[in-house]
Amino acid sequence: MPPRTLAIGDIHGCDFSLLRLLEHVGPQADDTVIVLGDIVDRGAGTKEVVTALLELAERCQLVFIRGNHEEMLLNAVENRATREAWLHYGGTQTLFSYGGALDLIPQNHWDFLRSSIDLHETATHIFTHANLEAGVPLAEQSTEWLRWTHLDGEEQPWPTGQTVVVGHTPQRSGVPLVRPGWIGLDTFAWGGQWLTLLDVDSGRLFQANERRQIRESHLSDHPPPPEPPSTAERATT
Repeated sequence: MPPRTLAIGDIHGCDFSLLRLLEHVGPQADDTVIVLGDIVDRGAGTKEVVTALLELAERCQLVFIRGNHEEMLLNAVENRATREAWLHYGGTQTLFSYGGALDLIPQNHWDFLRSSIDLHETATHIFTHANLEAGVPLAEQSTEWLRWTHLDGEEQPWPTGQTVVVGHTPQRSGVPLVRPGWIGLDTFAWGGQWLTLLDVDSGRLFQANERRQIRESHLSDHPPPPEPPSTAERATT
């Protein structure tokens, strides 16, 4: 089997979904697994998720992109003033998974969280957590865009022709977002829907949920939504 590039959407502490996906897809030593961020918070199993990813990093090439929830967690350690906001947005579940205190988070878990990066680029794809600001070179993108800015449906294909793969904007239907030049893989795992893994080169999609169910599809099964009519078209209908 040739090396694969596998991208995983927002895990948010859904350890059963993650473990089921990894069991089903079976990443190999030559594969690259790109985790699109927000592995922590909201779901009950953040500790188990981090442990599973640390083990995965020993078996294949792992790329861990920082999401806004990793940013909030790391800020909560350094700045007590931000801690309440983090707890409100899912940090409480993370604390519970580690036994109720930040001091109980193992050092290797902290090291892993701090090792996360802003984005990952290949010849054909750009991977980041949330979004890219149009007209701004990748090296100059702000963390506000990379980690916090939701997709609004107005995104245009990236000028280089690379496909942008993101999480962050939840698809509450459980179906990945596919638009020209853009793929969204946050399929609301923590909200009772599915955790999504994309085999980038083949376009195959694998999904698992917290009930350990699996389903498969292909990017071609999820065509882009129709373009809204222009102002002139609306005026004539």
